[in-house]
Amino acid sequence: MMNSRLFTPKLYWKFFSDFRRHKGTVSLAYNSYESTLPLGHPEETNSPIIIMHGLLGSKTNWTSLAKVIHMKTKRQVITIDARNHGESPHTKSISYNEMAEDIMDLMDSLMINQATLVGHSMGGRTMMTLALTEPQVVDQLVVVDISPIDTSPVMGDLSRIIEGLQHIRLPEKLSRLAAKKEVDKQLMEIVTSDMLRQFLMTNLVEDNGTFKWRVNLRTIAKDFLNIVNFPKFESRFEGETLFIGGSRSDYIRRDHHESIRRLFPRCEFTYVDGAGHWVHSEKPKEFLDELLQFLTRKRS
Repeated sequence: MMNSRLFTPKLYWKFFSDFRRHKGTVSLAYNSYESTLPLGHPEETNSPIIIMHGLLGSKTNWTSLAKVIHMKTKRQVITIDARNHGESPHTKSISYNEMAEDIMDLMDSLMINQATLVGHSMGGRTMMTLALTEPQVVDQLVVVDISPIDTSPVMGDLSRIIEGLQHIRLPEKLSRLAAKKEVDKQLMEIVTSDMLRQFLMTNLVEDNGTFKWRVNLRTIAKDFLNIVNFPKFESRFEGETLFIGGSRSDYIRRDHHESIRRLFPRCEFTYVDGAGHWVHSEKPKEFLDELLQFLTRKRS
């Protein structure tokens, strides 16, 4: 029987401030779920798993899943906040190359030579960028409901939502509950989905009695095309890659599989029945089944 004490997740929140390989990178906020096993223990030899959220998300979106992934795989799991998101610094620019370099420097700081990368949407494209530019640091790659080929028409709606968020009249001197109700009322004018409004409001934070968006809407709006468009690459990532899509989502089109394989020749595709774009939150059990099967199977 496994000693549960040894595998109880320990939560850390850190910034790194030492040497950075890339000019212009930022210190990413992250949580780490890891065991108390001694360094070099045979059950701790697999690469860490680094997870990045999607646009307007944060590392907290993955807290519950990260704990389960850690417990099931016995591997360190690190969830990160991208620049201009969550508790990571705000910057004047955002692009996939910049976000990939931020992760590369975080890995250097944590002395991680190789990691399994998992990313949803914007996070998935960031992880693909890192795999295509620094393939030696990537053990396995998991991309959740996003493609390097083309973009879903839904991305156009996100541009409208981001613009709308900048015009929300944020309340002052209200309780958090009352403030959320007021913001939700305003959001209804631009977002009809209850689930999406609740997701967006995870970015509403209180600061000395006033409320603000913790996500950097100004930079994201300015550089939105950098997020909509995936960079062009001549390189390929030859490692094991899994694309997990939602059956009700059009972000990973089946007629794009062949084009995707030109960049990721060893990739596989799976679709979670009944899930939309937020596969991991809409169908967490089914998503975990697909992810864990990929992470724990014997290598060829």
